[in-house]
Amino acid sequence: MVSPQSPEAEQPTIGIIGMGAMGTMYVKRLSEAGWKKIIVCDRPEKYEDVKQAMQGLSGVKVLQDGHLVSRSADFIMYSVEAEFISKVVAEYGPSTKLGAIVGGQTSVKDPERSAFDKYLPADVQIVSLHSLHGPTVSTEGQPLCLIQHRASDAALHLVEQILEPFKSRYVYLSYEEHDLITANTQAVTHAAFLSMGTAWHNCAYYPWEEGTYVRGIETVKVNLMLRIYSNKWHVYAGLAILNPSAKVQIHQFAQSATDLFKLMIKGDERGLRKRVYEAGEFVFDLRRCEGRAPILLSEEVLDQFSLLPEGRKSLDASAPNNPNSEPLARSSSPTEGKLGNSHLALLAMVDCWATLGIQPFDHLELLATPIFRLFIGVVEYLFRSKERLDAAIHSAIHDVSYRSDDVEYILAARGWSQCVSFGSFELYEKRFKTTAAFFAPRFNEANQLGGKMIKAVLEQHK
Repeated sequence: MVSPQSPEAEQPTIGIIGMGAMGTMYVKRLSEAGWKKIIVCDRPEKYEDVKQAMQGLSGVKVLQDGHLVSRSADFIMYSVEAEFISKVVAEYGPSTKLGAIVGGQTSVKDPERSAFDKYLPADVQIVSLHSLHGPTVSTEGQPLCLIQHRASDAALHLVEQILEPFKSRYVYLSYEEHDLITANTQAVTHAAFLSMGTAWHNCAYYPWEEGTYVRGIETVKVNLMLRIYSNKWHVYAGLAILNPSAKVQIHQFAQSATDLFKLMIKGDERGLRKRVYEAGEFVFDLRRCEGRAPILLSEEVLDQFSLLPEGRKSLDASAPNNPNSEPLARSSSPTEGKLGNSHLALLAMVDCWATLGIQPFDHLELLATPIFRLFIGVVEYLFRSKERLDAAIHSAIHDVSYRSDDVEYILAARGWSQCVSFGSFELYEKRFKTTAAFFAPRFNEANQLGGKMIKAVLEQHK
């Protein structure tokens, strides 16, 4: 058994090709753990920048290109975008050291597997991996998927030993299982919150600064949306465009949102209630939830993470709580005196899962990212309370306060679905960056609050 405490001569040489956010995170964690032979590279033109960024990291050596890394390393990890994995492996794969172990850190594994099978020498072993969290989240306790594709048990054990300092929870899957589960846990949730951002951008205002979307469940929705748009666009594009299961789900999500909205504008409360409750019974079967604490905390705790300006918080805090609304009057309803919300995005997520027969809770413990826990926690929070769910359905039919937002949301959801169906990374990047630029001034504050919110939720479930 080898470890960072082993003599340097006995340690494997660890190579990482691609020094983006995740590649850099891996290098820092491996260096901090005490591994003494780590070689890394990015594109040749970034050589000097990477050298500067790696200064002070023990055991790390920056090389000019992937050929030099591949010919020297015993374990090589490709940390590149799924869109470019085939091109990069085609260039550097033939230089792989005899008998080395190769893995990839892409979020979509089908293109990665194809590239490895096509371009890596037959004597190379393949153990792929995927950390199911972002680069700023602690690796401890988080799922780390390992795929023993073309490798001996000894090769798999060596990869486990190299990554042991991460203190992550290993999950063993095939390439096919990985892509299906990541689609089931991420495709619809990403589409829902990307569409929220696009809709609010098209409305040309920060809703929490107008006194809406400022409390409880709304706080989580806003923080999750901002967290998505503060990340790199390609993190979401690869899954959406290259994963066939994700494409189907994103299309159905847009269709579910449209179908529910049609029931809303027709005033068909009975039809809407029937469809929503049937979907909820499928996804949130009480037998699945029995004995398990809800993911989200109380509204009083969630209010601590609101982006509402400080001057407004003290005024807002004195207002009475409504299970599904903001403290502003607009409609006469069972929640009279409060601003109701249909939560169309959340209703559409559950309708989509039910239509496609997906049980997201099946994957919650297996391969759930911290963000997915919050995504599904928001939906669960609404559906596990009959009072909140009935208030949402009533608002959808009788309260037009958010109707303009709902219209923008439908347009946004269908726009994202169409973008994915085109398979264009360029179009995806443009849509994403346009909205991200609108919200950019609030990213720092949102990420700080969002990080604290994630920590609070995760600590609740330890």
